Amino acid sequence: MSTPTFDQLLEAGCHFGHMKRKWNPAMAPYIFMERNGIHIIDLYKTAAKLDEAAAALRNIAKGGKKILFVATKKQAKEIIANKAQSVNMPYVVERWPGGMLTNFPTIRKAVKKMASIDKMTKDGTFDNLSKREKLQITRQRAKLEKTLGSIADLNRLPSALFVVDVHKEHIAVAEANRLGIPVFGIVDTNSDPKDVDFVIPANDDASKSIELILDTVCAAISEGLEERKVEKADANAEAAQADGSKRERRRVARKDEPEAAETVVEATETVEE
Repeated sequence: MSTPTFDQLLEAGCHFGHMKRKWNPAMAPYIFMERNGIHIIDLYKTAAKLDEAAAALRNIAKGGKKILFVATKKQAKEIIANKAQSVNMPYVVERWPGGMLTNFPTIRKAVKKMASIDKMTKDGTFDNLSKREKLQITRQRAKLEKTLGSIADLNRLPSALFVVDVHKEHIAVAEANRLGIPVFGIVDTNSDPKDVDFVIPANDDASKSIELILDTVCAAISEGLEERKVEKADANAEAAQADGSKRERRRVARKDEPEAAETVVEATETVEE
């Protein structure tokens, strides 16, 4: 896993914050200077924080846990969808469904509803419905797919949240905080970092900035998944070897049994004599 260099962060425009009048004073530690009324983010701190976040995400992925990616702003949606899919992680790029984390069982019911509609289509039940019912169900399925299709495989609460623009996604952040789910986030100068466990101070509006950070994060997650795969393969190999040794010991023991029996017989005969 390699953290982007200062020049790469600079070229992607990660250093551009918001106008001074829109800033959040809590972001002061991450601001390098002000230029033409715009705050400039300290990229050395961006690199350090990104490295820290990536290492933590790698460990989460290595543990076989899920990370939920959230970004509903236009310039981040496609990037998040592509990157999350590349590491097989769930994501939300449409409107955040209120209570998605705090009322997770209800969300799961909606996902199951989507699965039941699919089952109706496959087993022929759908064909027996009236034209109006078919239209209603098709619309319902499309609506569910749009909002929940990307989290269909999320069977339990995620172990972490990765958010682009914590100011815009404040409801998602609040829900994660309430449940004690760690939040990783790209935090711009207009946002409050206090509710974010792993702050990545950077421009959350420029697509190049978002993409560079997501590339780094997903590369770390991919490494974690690969390490998990290798560890699993090693554990299986060790288990198979141990099982093989056990079978071999049993085989040798069975082979020795007749010889032991003969020895006992001989000893008995000797005593009788």
